[in-house]
Order: sequence, then structure tokens, then C-alpha cells
Amino acid sequence: MGGMGTREWARHWRYDRLPDTDLLRARYVRHAFSPHAHDGYVIAAVTGGVEEVGLPQGVLRAGAGSVVMINPEVAHTARAGAAEGWAYATLYPSVRTVAAIAAETTSLRGTVGFAESLVSDPEATRLVTEVHRAAEQGDALTADTLLRVAVTRLLRLYGGPLPTRTVRTAGARNAARARELLLERMTDPPTLEELATELGTGPFSLLRAFRERYGMPPHAWLTSARVHRARSLLEEGVPPAEVAVAVGFADQPHLGRHFRRVVGVPPGAYQRERARTYKNGGAVRA
Repeated sequence: MGGMGTREWARHWRYDRLPDTDLLRARYVRHAFSPHAHDGYVIAAVTGGVEEVGLPQGVLRAGAGSVVMINPEVAHTARAGAAEGWAYATLYPSVRTVAAIAAETTSLRGTVGFAESLVSDPEATRLVTEVHRAAEQGDALTADTLLRVAVTRLLRLYGGPLPTRTVRTAGARNAARARELLLERMTDPPTLEELATELGTGPFSLLRAFRERYGMPPHAWLTSARVHRARSLLEEGVPPAEVAVAVGFADQPHLGRHFRRVVGVPPGAYQRERARTYKNGGAVRA
């Protein structure tokens, strides 16, 4: 499972008998993920090749047998770190799911997260890939059990309470307000200068504050937010062409390009997986 092949392939889906957890299993060579963030957690077990992950603290190189862990709302990128690309199995558990597991199986309290972003842990890698295998086989008991075992292991070994983010400075308040305005005006966003003027600050001051708060500039954050909203609309069955207009992309090709750079699969493949009854496995070829 997860062996290196000659083509890129990916499957992003949800097994409806796993609690609030998306799954991505893929092999990428040329594909690169744009700056983006998730509402929940990322637990990526690399099974072949090398993945380069860009995080606020720098670029990490993850080889086979390693696990990449990213906390909610942390901006990141990903690309191949070797000519053969990389293969991995990724879990995206929600904040609610991780909190429930932590409360039952660890002494961690409050909002929990991972204190380390990259670890070499072949056993955790095995557990994550076995969650995928069980889900693809429709084995709900095994998938659910191993998901909880994997998350518990990672939290006990590498977890801790996440610091509470407080918005104290004027720059942080402006960044938070800019985020709200971009969400409100997603289909017709202001320019950086217009946004800064409305907030009573300068464009470069706002840019710096926004990057410090959200890990990426406003335009990159807006693209990620548009894709996030597009996912919700696609899950509701809205056609991709209509989704593109609804979230502010120029047309369906623009949606497709940005969607794949953030989610890892095309919008059509994503929508088909959400509409499918999850019983048997199978990769959607990229």
C-alpha cells in the first residue's frame, strides 16, 4: 500500500462511519500545494519518496516512515522533495474528534495540538495507513479503532495544549477585521490599499500584520477561503461551474486549478467521492 508508481494519483474522500475525518491517499510528483490552512488537524504518514512541507518555522523534509502533524489554522505548503515525488496517507480529523479522543485517553486538557511537526515514527505511519486500508475495505470497526489508537499515540508522544490566541495589538485587530471583510466580500474583494484605507492603516502595515497572524498574505488566504467554501458547495451537489462563480473565481478552470493546489484532487473528483456510498476502495487518477 502506498508504494511508488509511475503516475500521480490521489483519492480524497470521507468514510461516513469515521467520526468527522477526511482521508487523502496519494502519490504526487509534479503537484505542489499552495499556501493554505485547515480548520482541523493534518496527520500525514509518508510511505515513499520525500515530501517537503513549508511551515512558518521553515521547510521540513519528510521521508518514508515519518509523520507530519499540522495544527488547525496553521498555513503550510507541500511539494516533492525528491525526483520520484512522494506517497502518503493523510488523516484530517476535526477539532471535535481530536478533543474527544484527548479527553478520553490522555491527561491533556483545553485545546490540544502537536508540539512537533515532523517525527520519525514507523509505528504511527503503519497505524495511519491501516486506517485507510480498513476504510477502503468498509471495515468500520477496525478503521474507527485504529484512528483512535493513532491519534492517542501521537498526542501522548508529541502532543500538548495549544496556546490561546489573543488579539491585543492594533495590527492583530486589523488583520482579524481584514479577514472578516474578505469573507464578506469574497466574490468582489477590495484591493490591499482599499482594505487598508477602510481599516485606517497602511497597505504594508496591514500586509505584515496579516502574514504574522495567518501565515500568508491576504490574497493567498482569500484563495484558500474560496476553496474551503467551494468544498461545502460541492458537497451540497452544486455544479462546479456554478461553484466557481459563487466563490469568486473567474470560471471553472480557475476553480479547478486552485482547488487542486489546495485539496489535492480536482473539484469533479472531490464531488463524486462525496456523492458515493463508501464501501469499496479505489484511487481517482489525477
